[in-house]
Amino acid sequence: VQLQASGGGLVQAGGSLRLSCTSSGRPFSTYAMGWFRQAPGKEREFVAAISRGSSTPGYEDSVKGRFTISRDSAKNTVYLQMNSLKPEDTAVYYCATSYRSGYSSASGQYDYWGRGTQVTVSS
Repeated sequence: VQLQASGGGLVQAGGSLRLSCTSSGRPFSTYAMGWFRQAPGKEREFVAAISRGSSTPGYEDSVKGRFTISRDSAKNTVYLQMNSLKPEDTAVYYCATSYRSGYSSASGQYDYWGRGTQVTVSS
């Protein structure tokens, strides 16, 4: 299983970015997908996740109303639309695929991880 994330970059506070993560090697539509992030000196934390049928997205409290996770099974891709970005959103963002169909905020529920993409939000 391989996950390739892209879309990170440098943006000013209040701006937007869309992250993409393309999966291969596992039936994409069968499993939940998630996004996590890790800021310098901090532990990796949950950002958002979506169940296999896209019916149940979940978000970390600080990104609710600003970030939207979605998935396109035809493209084997999960997206993270990030609006109203804040400097505290600066981190390396990782996508991950779960071995379960329902989403979870626990990193232990995800068995394959992408390499990450850097998001930097300037004030």
